[in-house]
Amino acid sequence: MPNIVLFSGSSHHDLSQRVADRLGLELGKVVTKKFSNQETSVEIGESVRGEDVYIIQSGCGEINDNLMELLIMINACKIASSSRVTAVIPCFPYARQDKKDKVSKSWSRAPISAKLVANMLSVAGADHIITMDLHASQIQGFFDIPVDNLYAEPAVLQWIKENILEWRNCIIVSPDAGGAKRVTSIADRLNVEFALIHKERKKANEVDRMVLVGDVKDRVAILVDDMADTCGTICHAAEKLVSAGATKVYAILTHGIFSGPAISRINNASFEAVVVTNTIPQEEKMKHCPKIQFIDISMILAEAIRRTHNGESVSYLFSHVPL
Repeated sequence: MPNIVLFSGSSHHDLSQRVADRLGLELGKVVTKKFSNQETSVEIGESVRGEDVYIIQSGCGEINDNLMELLIMINACKIASSSRVTAVIPCFPYARQDKKDKVSKSWSRAPISAKLVANMLSVAGADHIITMDLHASQIQGFFDIPVDNLYAEPAVLQWIKENILEWRNCIIVSPDAGGAKRVTSIADRLNVEFALIHKERKKANEVDRMVLVGDVKDRVAILVDDMADTCGTICHAAEKLVSAGATKVYAILTHGIFSGPAISRINNASFEAVVVTNTIPQEEKMKHCPKIQFIDISMILAEAIRRTHNGESVSYLFSHVPL
Protein backbone atom coordinates (compact mmCIF):
# COMPACT_ATOMS: atom_id res chain seq x y z
CA MET A 1 0.00 0.00 0.00
CA PRO A 2 2.12 2.94 -1.24
CA ASN A 3 1.67 6.57 -0.19
CA ILE A 4 -0.07 5.76 3.09
CA VAL A 5 0.97 6.69 6.63
CA LEU A 6 -0.77 5.42 9.76
CA PHE A 7 -0.41 7.32 13.04
CA SER A 8 -1.62 6.43 16.50
CA GLY A 9 -2.81 8.86 19.13
CA SER A 10 -2.21 8.07 22.77
CA SER A 11 -5.78 6.98 23.64
CA HIS A 12 -5.64 3.38 22.39
CA HIS A 13 -2.21 2.35 21.09
CA ASP A 14 -3.03 -1.38 21.24
CA LEU A 15 -5.90 -1.04 18.74
CA SER A 16 -3.74 1.11 16.45
CA GLN A 17 -1.02 -1.54 16.48
CA ARG A 18 -3.54 -4.28 15.68
CA VAL A 19 -4.81 -2.28 12.71
CA ALA A 20 -1.26 -1.61 11.51
CA ASP A 21 -0.38 -5.31 11.77
CA ARG A 22 -3.43 -6.30 9.73
CA LEU A 23 -2.48 -3.79 7.04
CA GLY A 24 1.17 -4.85 7.09
CA LEU A 25 2.27 -1.32 7.99
CA GLU A 26 4.50 0.27 10.62
CA LEU A 27 2.94 2.97 12.75
CA GLY A 28 4.30 6.41 11.85
CA LYS A 29 6.64 8.19 14.22
CA VAL A 30 4.91 10.73 16.43
CA VAL A 31 5.80 12.16 19.83
CA THR A 32 3.10 13.58 22.08
CA LYS A 33 3.82 15.31 25.36
CA LYS A 34 2.50 17.98 27.69
CA PHE A 35 4.14 21.18 28.79
CA SER A 36 4.17 22.07 32.46
CA ASN A 37 0.99 24.13 31.98
CA GLN A 38 -0.71 20.99 30.51
CA GLU A 39 -0.72 22.25 26.90
CA THR A 40 -0.49 19.36 24.43
CA SER A 41 2.50 19.20 22.11
CA VAL A 42 2.72 16.93 19.06
CA GLU A 43 5.76 16.29 16.86
CA ILE A 44 5.30 14.32 13.62
CA GLY A 45 8.54 12.39 13.16
CA GLU A 46 8.45 11.73 9.42
CA SER A 47 7.49 13.33 6.12
CA VAL A 48 3.83 13.19 5.14
CA ARG A 49 4.09 15.33 2.00
CA GLY A 50 1.72 13.92 -0.61
CA GLU A 51 0.79 11.00 1.64
CA ASP A 52 -2.63 9.58 2.51
CA VAL A 53 -2.62 9.96 6.30
CA TYR A 54 -4.79 8.02 8.78
CA ILE A 55 -4.82 8.99 12.47
CA ILE A 56 -6.38 6.52 14.93
CA GLN A 57 -7.64 8.15 18.13
CA SER A 58 -10.61 6.90 20.15
CA GLY A 59 -12.83 9.08 22.33
CA CYS A 60 -11.96 7.48 25.66
CA GLY A 61 -9.76 7.95 28.71
CA GLU A 62 -8.88 11.63 29.13
CA ILE A 63 -11.39 12.52 26.45
CA ASN A 64 -10.77 16.26 26.26
CA ASP A 65 -6.98 15.87 26.15
CA ASN A 66 -7.23 13.10 23.55
CA LEU A 67 -9.59 15.14 21.40
CA MET A 68 -7.22 18.11 21.49
CA GLU A 69 -4.31 15.81 20.63
CA LEU A 70 -6.24 14.50 17.61
CA LEU A 71 -7.02 18.02 16.39
CA ILE A 72 -3.36 19.03 16.67
CA MET A 73 -2.21 15.86 14.86
CA ILE A 74 -4.68 16.49 12.03
CA ASN A 75 -3.55 20.09 11.68
CA ALA A 76 0.13 19.18 11.85
CA CYS A 77 -0.27 16.70 8.99
CA LYS A 78 -2.44 19.05 6.96
CA ILE A 79 0.01 21.97 7.06
CA ALA A 80 2.84 19.51 6.29
CA SER A 81 1.27 19.05 2.83
CA SER A 82 -0.35 15.61 3.23
CA SER A 83 -2.70 14.84 0.34
CA ARG A 84 -5.54 13.72 2.62
CA VAL A 85 -6.04 13.31 6.38
CA THR A 86 -8.55 10.76 7.66
CA ALA A 87 -9.44 10.69 11.35
CA VAL A 88 -10.26 7.14 12.47
CA ILE A 89 -12.32 7.61 15.65
CA PRO A 90 -13.65 4.20 16.81
CA CYS A 91 -15.64 5.76 19.67
CA PHE A 92 -16.83 9.24 18.72
CA PRO A 93 -16.54 11.71 21.64
CA TYR A 94 -19.57 13.73 22.81
CA ALA A 95 -21.85 11.54 20.66
CA ARG A 96 -24.56 11.53 23.36
CA GLN A 97 -24.83 15.32 23.15
CA ASP A 98 -26.40 15.24 19.69
CA LYS A 99 -29.58 17.26 20.39
CA LYS A 100 -31.23 19.52 22.91
CA ASP A 101 -32.59 17.48 25.81
CA LYS A 102 -36.27 18.20 26.40
CA VAL A 103 -36.10 16.46 29.78
CA SER A 104 -33.98 19.30 31.15
CA LYS A 105 -35.69 22.46 32.38
CA SER A 106 -33.02 24.48 30.57
CA TRP A 107 -33.11 22.42 27.35
CA SER A 108 -33.52 25.55 25.21
CA ARG A 109 -30.04 26.66 26.30
CA ALA A 110 -28.36 23.25 26.02
CA PRO A 111 -25.46 22.88 23.56
CA ILE A 112 -25.26 20.34 20.73
CA SER A 113 -21.68 19.37 21.52
CA ALA A 114 -21.43 16.62 18.90
CA LYS A 115 -21.92 19.31 16.24
CA LEU A 116 -19.19 21.40 17.87
CA VAL A 117 -16.78 18.44 17.73
CA ALA A 118 -17.67 17.93 14.06
CA ASN A 119 -16.87 21.57 13.34
CA MET A 120 -13.57 21.35 15.21
CA LEU A 121 -12.46 18.28 13.25
CA SER A 122 -13.32 19.96 9.95
CA VAL A 123 -11.57 23.22 10.84
CA ALA A 124 -8.48 21.30 12.01
CA GLY A 125 -8.21 19.95 8.45
CA ALA A 126 -9.76 16.48 8.47
CA ASP A 127 -10.85 15.41 4.99
CA HIS A 128 -12.65 12.22 6.01
CA ILE A 129 -13.96 10.57 9.20
CA ILE A 130 -14.17 6.85 9.92
CA THR A 131 -16.04 5.92 13.09
CA MET A 132 -18.10 3.03 14.48
CA ASP A 133 -21.67 2.70 15.76
CA LEU A 134 -22.45 6.38 16.26
CA HIS A 135 -24.82 6.87 19.17
CA ALA A 136 -27.03 8.90 16.83
CA SER A 137 -26.70 8.48 13.07
CA GLN A 138 -27.69 12.09 12.47
CA ILE A 139 -24.20 13.10 13.62
CA GLN A 140 -23.06 12.20 10.10
CA GLY A 141 -25.11 15.17 8.93
CA PHE A 142 -23.15 17.51 11.18
CA PHE A 143 -20.17 17.18 8.83
CA ASP A 144 -19.55 18.72 5.41
CA ILE A 145 -16.89 16.07 4.74
CA PRO A 146 -17.40 12.32 4.09
CA VAL A 147 -18.18 10.21 7.16
CA ASP A 148 -18.14 6.40 7.17
CA ASN A 149 -20.09 5.05 10.13
CA LEU A 150 -19.04 1.40 10.41
CA TYR A 151 -21.08 -1.20 12.27
CA ALA A 152 -19.91 -3.83 14.72
CA GLU A 153 -22.89 -6.02 13.77
CA PRO A 154 -20.96 -8.53 11.59
CA ALA A 155 -18.48 -9.17 14.43
CA VAL A 156 -21.34 -9.41 16.95
CA LEU A 157 -23.15 -12.01 14.82
CA GLN A 158 -19.98 -14.04 14.53
CA TRP A 159 -19.39 -13.91 18.30
CA ILE A 160 -22.96 -15.04 19.06
CA LYS A 161 -22.76 -18.04 16.70
CA GLU A 162 -19.35 -19.11 18.00
CA ASN A 163 -19.88 -18.62 21.74
CA ILE A 164 -23.57 -19.15 22.57
CA LEU A 165 -24.52 -22.77 21.95
CA GLU A 166 -28.24 -22.06 22.35
CA TRP A 167 -28.25 -19.07 19.98
CA ARG A 168 -31.04 -20.58 17.87
CA ASN A 169 -33.29 -20.37 20.94
CA CYS A 170 -32.22 -16.87 21.91
CA ILE A 171 -34.10 -13.58 21.85
CA ILE A 172 -32.39 -10.27 21.07
CA VAL A 173 -33.38 -7.51 23.49
CA SER A 174 -32.98 -3.75 23.25
CA PRO A 175 -32.62 -2.04 26.66
CA ASP A 176 -34.53 0.97 25.30
CA ALA A 177 -36.87 1.87 22.47
CA GLY A 178 -34.14 3.83 20.67
CA GLY A 179 -32.20 0.63 19.96
CA ALA A 180 -35.11 -1.18 18.29
CA LYS A 181 -33.67 -0.81 14.79
CA ARG A 182 -30.33 -2.27 15.92
CA VAL A 183 -31.82 -5.37 17.57
CA THR A 184 -34.31 -6.06 14.78
CA SER A 185 -31.46 -6.10 12.27
CA ILE A 186 -29.52 -8.65 14.34
CA ALA A 187 -32.64 -10.71 15.08
CA ASP A 188 -33.53 -10.85 11.38
CA ARG A 189 -30.06 -12.07 10.41
CA LEU A 190 -30.15 -14.75 13.12
CA ASN A 191 -33.78 -15.60 12.31
CA VAL A 192 -34.84 -15.22 15.95
CA GLU A 193 -37.33 -13.03 17.79
CA PHE A 194 -36.65 -9.72 19.50
CA ALA A 195 -37.97 -7.79 22.47
CA LEU A 196 -37.43 -4.34 23.92
CA ILE A 197 -37.54 -2.66 27.27
CA HIS A 198 -39.27 0.68 27.63
CA LYS A 199 -37.54 2.79 30.25
CA GLU A 200 -38.62 6.01 31.87
CA ARG A 201 -36.03 8.40 33.29
CA LYS A 202 -36.49 11.12 35.86
CA LYS A 203 -32.98 12.43 35.16
CA ALA A 204 -29.88 11.49 33.15
CA ASN A 205 -28.20 8.16 34.04
CA GLU A 206 -31.07 7.21 36.38
CA VAL A 207 -33.87 4.89 35.25
CA ASP A 208 -37.19 5.22 37.09
CA ARG A 209 -39.25 2.35 35.61
CA MET A 210 -38.84 -0.47 33.06
CA VAL A 211 -41.49 -2.33 31.06
CA LEU A 212 -40.60 -5.45 29.05
CA VAL A 213 -42.31 -5.79 25.66
CA GLY A 214 -41.88 -9.38 24.42
CA ASP A 215 -41.69 -12.95 25.75
CA VAL A 216 -38.30 -14.13 27.06
CA LYS A 217 -39.50 -17.09 29.14
CA ASP A 218 -37.21 -20.17 28.84
CA ARG A 219 -34.94 -18.40 26.35
CA VAL A 220 -31.42 -17.04 26.28
CA ALA A 221 -31.72 -13.25 26.30
CA ILE A 222 -29.05 -11.19 24.56
CA LEU A 223 -29.08 -7.49 25.41
CA VAL A 224 -27.63 -5.41 22.58
CA ASP A 225 -26.74 -1.72 22.81
CA ASP A 226 -24.27 0.71 21.30
CA MET A 227 -22.69 1.76 24.61
CA ALA A 228 -22.80 1.34 28.37
CA ASP A 229 -21.48 3.94 30.77
CA THR A 230 -22.43 3.47 34.42
CA CYS A 231 -24.32 0.26 33.47
CA GLY A 232 -27.37 1.03 35.56
CA THR A 233 -29.68 0.47 32.59
CA ILE A 234 -28.31 -2.86 31.40
CA CYS A 235 -28.05 -4.25 34.93
CA HIS A 236 -31.67 -3.31 35.68
CA ALA A 237 -32.62 -4.79 32.32
CA ALA A 238 -30.84 -8.04 33.21
CA GLU A 239 -32.84 -8.28 36.45
CA LYS A 240 -36.04 -7.65 34.51
CA LEU A 241 -35.22 -10.41 32.02
CA VAL A 242 -34.35 -12.95 34.72
CA SER A 243 -37.57 -12.18 36.60
CA ALA A 244 -39.45 -12.66 33.29
CA GLY A 245 -38.07 -16.19 32.94
CA ALA A 246 -34.93 -15.86 30.80
CA THR A 247 -32.59 -18.82 31.33
CA LYS A 248 -29.40 -16.83 30.65
CA VAL A 249 -28.62 -13.19 30.01
CA TYR A 250 -25.76 -11.83 27.90
CA ALA A 251 -24.97 -8.20 27.10
CA ILE A 252 -23.22 -7.22 23.88
CA LEU A 253 -22.10 -3.60 23.57
CA THR A 254 -20.04 -1.74 21.00
CA HIS A 255 -18.54 0.85 23.35
CA GLY A 256 -17.86 -0.24 26.92
CA ILE A 257 -17.22 3.03 28.77
CA PHE A 258 -17.72 1.50 32.24
CA SER A 259 -17.35 4.58 34.43
CA GLY A 260 -18.20 5.09 38.09
CA PRO A 261 -19.88 2.03 39.70
CA ALA A 262 -20.12 0.11 36.41
CA ILE A 263 -17.68 -2.69 37.27
CA SER A 264 -19.21 -3.46 40.67
CA ARG A 265 -22.68 -3.42 39.13
CA ILE A 266 -21.67 -5.92 36.43
CA ASN A 267 -20.00 -8.18 39.01
CA ASN A 268 -23.21 -8.23 41.06
CA ALA A 269 -25.56 -8.64 38.07
CA SER A 270 -26.80 -11.94 36.63
CA PHE A 271 -24.89 -11.81 33.36
CA GLU A 272 -23.23 -14.83 31.82
CA ALA A 273 -20.92 -12.39 30.03
CA VAL A 274 -20.72 -8.73 29.08
CA VAL A 275 -19.15 -8.56 25.64
CA VAL A 276 -17.72 -5.32 24.24
CA THR A 277 -15.64 -4.40 21.23
CA ASN A 278 -12.18 -2.95 21.73
CA THR A 279 -13.04 0.54 20.49
CA ILE A 280 -12.10 1.44 24.07
CA PRO A 281 -9.24 -0.25 26.01
CA GLN A 282 -10.63 -2.94 28.33
CA GLU A 283 -7.53 -4.65 29.75
CA GLU A 284 -7.65 -3.01 33.19
CA LYS A 285 -11.42 -3.45 33.54
CA MET A 286 -11.18 -7.12 32.58
CA LYS A 287 -8.76 -7.66 35.48
CA HIS A 288 -11.44 -6.51 37.93
CA CYS A 289 -14.42 -8.11 36.19
CA PRO A 290 -14.10 -11.65 34.75
CA LYS A 291 -17.50 -11.31 33.06
CA ILE A 292 -16.15 -8.78 30.56
CA GLN A 293 -14.98 -10.18 27.22
CA PHE A 294 -13.99 -8.29 24.10
CA ILE A 295 -14.43 -8.62 20.35
CA ASP A 296 -11.51 -7.38 18.25
CA ILE A 297 -12.77 -4.98 15.57
CA SER A 298 -9.32 -4.11 14.19
CA MET A 299 -10.11 -6.16 11.06
CA ILE A 300 -13.13 -3.96 10.28
CA LEU A 301 -11.13 -0.75 10.75
CA ALA A 302 -8.19 -2.08 8.75
CA GLU A 303 -10.42 -3.11 5.86
CA ALA A 304 -12.16 0.28 5.92
CA ILE A 305 -8.77 2.01 5.73
CA ARG A 306 -7.59 -0.25 2.90
CA ARG A 307 -10.77 0.30 0.88
CA THR A 308 -10.74 4.05 1.49
CA HIS A 309 -7.11 4.30 0.39
CA ASN A 310 -7.88 2.31 -2.77
CA GLY A 311 -10.97 4.38 -3.55
CA GLU A 312 -13.34 1.46 -2.94
CA SER A 313 -16.70 1.39 -1.17
CA VAL A 314 -16.83 0.36 2.50
CA SER A 315 -20.48 -0.73 2.27
CA TYR A 316 -19.20 -4.32 1.94
CA LEU A 317 -18.28 -4.17 5.62
CA PHE A 318 -21.89 -3.61 6.66
CA SER A 319 -22.96 -7.13 5.74
CA HIS A 320 -19.89 -9.37 5.79
CA VAL A 321 -18.42 -11.08 8.82
CA PRO A 322 -14.69 -10.34 9.34
CA LEU A 323 -12.28 -13.27 9.37
